[in-house]
Amino acid sequence: MLLLASASPARRRLLEQAGIPHRTQVSGVDEEALQEPDPQRLVQRLALAKAQAVACTLGSVALWPSMGVLGCDSLLVVQGEVWGKPRDAAEALARWRRMAGGWGDLHTGHALVQRPGPGGSAGPQQAVVTTRVHFASLSQGEIEAYVASGEPLACAGGFALEGRGGLVVEQLEGCVSNVIGLSLPLLRRWLRTVESASR
Repeated sequence: MLLLASASPARRRLLEQAGIPHRTQVSGVDEEALQEPDPQRLVQRLALAKAQAVACTLGSVALWPSMGVLGCDSLLVVQGEVWGKPRDAAEALARWRRMAGGWGDLHTGHALVQRPGPGGSAGPQQAVVTTRVHFASLSQGEIEAYVASGEPLACAGGFALEGRGGLVVEQLEGCVSNVIGLSLPLLRRWLRTVESASR
């Protein structure tokens, strides 16, 4: 069992589709309080903070999930600017006018915290996975229609690849599932290590 420190429906769906048994617990981490100018370090620090916040609530070793606690956080970087979720429709429209026809880097930080062992807790596994995203050239009407759907307001970077956003992404360079919320290939490697260690 994996404990996902996230309220993200997209991340839950990825785990479900991959057949990874899991449950979720929201971390309660104040993302705005953590300041870091480097976007890759920021998503890594946020992912670790979420995983550790949930891990701290578990108490007894008997309550720990066998696969550990997974924290994730994603940000889109476009033309050197770091973008999380748009604050409102006006901001989403302004961003999409800049994004359309261009490229962005989607960074997702991952942190997997293991249950404490006999000699104390092992250090968390941490990694940032980056996927390059090429956005379609869109008309003003297409941008307005996409923003009016409400989907961009709920997603880091203002698009959901697994939803209507799949229509506005032309090309990906790197891990596809990373754009949706977490890198399944990375998680597979980590869980293989966890399984080996438990034997």
